[in-house]
Amino acid sequence: MQDTAQTIGKSRSQIESTYAWVRLWVSVLLGTIGSVGMWAGVVTLPAVQAEFGVSRADASLPYTLTMIGFGLGAVGIGRLVDRFGVVPPLMTAVLLLGIAFVASGVAPSIFVYALASMAIGLGSSATFAPLIADISHWFERRRGIAVAICASGNYIGGAIWPPIVQHLTDGVGWRQNQVIMGLVCLATMLPLALVLLRRLRDHEDMDASAAANGAKGSLGFHPYVLFALLCLAGVSCCVAMSMPQVHIVAYCGDLGYGAARGAEMLSLMLGFGIISRIASGFVADRIGGVATLLIGSIAQAAALALYIFFDGLAPLYVISALFGLFQGGIVPMYAIIVREYFDPRQSGTLVGLVIMSTILGMALGGWMSGAIFDATGSYWQAFANGFLWNLINISIMLFLLARGTHRPRYA
Repeated sequence: MQDTAQTIGKSRSQIESTYAWVRLWVSVLLGTIGSVGMWAGVVTLPAVQAEFGVSRADASLPYTLTMIGFGLGAVGIGRLVDRFGVVPPLMTAVLLLGIAFVASGVAPSIFVYALASMAIGLGSSATFAPLIADISHWFERRRGIAVAICASGNYIGGAIWPPIVQHLTDGVGWRQNQVIMGLVCLATMLPLALVLLRRLRDHEDMDASAAANGAKGSLGFHPYVLFALLCLAGVSCCVAMSMPQVHIVAYCGDLGYGAARGAEMLSLMLGFGIISRIASGFVADRIGGVATLLIGSIAQAAALALYIFFDGLAPLYVISALFGLFQGGIVPMYAIIVREYFDPRQSGTLVGLVIMSTILGMALGGWMSGAIFDATGSYWQAFANGFLWNLINISIMLFLLARGTHRPRYA
């Protein structure tokens, strides 16, 4: 018993230690580099469409498959992280990411390119949900801000990569860009992953597990129902989120502003998203994940409504910045809610599943917006479609907040 207590005490002394903060910032850097797998396809979409001579919906399919691969990887890799730690699955995923990028650059058809894009998504997935789940174990009092900072790597990459990818696409072509991105990932991410070799042995924190069970009980229904609602909310909010993120480059091209202006707006959107991601972590540490998610969802709906009514160049820059500022903190809140309501020993798997639902929402929304454009020749209906999906997410968060006032039924 004394040895066990000493082991737990030693493990807990690592929580929020100097190494924990080093681990956090390395995770952010990995997320920043690895996120190129998500954003490269968005920027190169018009060039890919032109080369293969396909419709906007067909050109959007590789991005959809990227998101599907990203979602499946979030679950599969998250489960492996729960069992073996983060480094072995992370390094395997990085190898896949680099190889898939190179393969996409030599793809002879849209079909092969789409399959390579799915593999890119699978490789990129290791740098988001699994890293978030891992870092949540290394912080307690500052868990909200730590998770938010970790999740910001994805948006830092979104602010950095679009202009770089656009410049390379204009200068050397989209195929050469894909090969370069693959080599960059391999050269930088494999060494960084080694910093995360140390493992925390206190994942079986019974106090955290008991607190999570109590939180589940306070909602008054079965945990499976709660998790299903979270997944539905994740799909809904990200169908809405995908419209500007996936199609802003193509939208600006259609309006005559050029793809470069769209890439700048995407970079601006995701840059402002960093601010809201970090701010949401501070807020969640004070009012909880559900309330913070509700605030972000309402604000995102307001920004989507602005896209419907304004399409001038200057207004689009302003609205894109507002959209990023409003919605950036939404996705990390799902990980916070999972840690608040569920057993921490299952965090890798459950965070992966709920993040997969958000990615499926991005995939569905990206394809759906392209299909709406093909059917109508306009994007305003796609923005309206996203707004309606956003209302579903808002309704679920309001419901969970209301149920949170009920007496426990499940322990």
